[in-house]
Amino acid sequence: MIQSHAMTKSVLKMLWAFPLFTLMVSCDRPECKNANPVFNQHAPQTKVYKDELAKQLKIVDNSKLSYWMGIYQKTDGKEYIHANIQGDGLCAVLVLSIRESQNGIEGILRTKGMGYRGAELKHLRFDVLQDKSNTEFIFKSIESIID
Repeated sequence: MIQSHAMTKSVLKMLWAFPLFTLMVSCDRPECKNANPVFNQHAPQTKVYKDELAKQLKIVDNSKLSYWMGIYQKTDGKEYIHANIQGDGLCAVLVLSIRESQNGIEGILRTKGMGYRGAELKHLRFDVLQDKSNTEFIFKSIESIID
């Protein structure tokens, strides 16, 4: 009877640990390595970084890209989401300006990103506004968040 009780306790510990382990692993995005020197030498908020990212987004296969929640940022009354973008040889940070649309990210904005870091942003859509003085990525929508 004592052996059976110890065995039951052991099984219960394993059953409790498995969902916890799964939860911890599920929020990790796949590792990617950046080979672009512009992304290594400049911050994601700089014009040179954003110009290079806009250029790369025009030449990669967008169907092979995935996006992962980084951080939420509010600066001078403006809201931003930093998303890790990767696939088809691209590994960078995409800083999205939140303007009119909050389609699919209401929870992220409400919690200021808390609890969403590392979540996959499925079917992220955004516009690229670019001129000589500024390059901006404007959030449009996401289909879902996989956490």
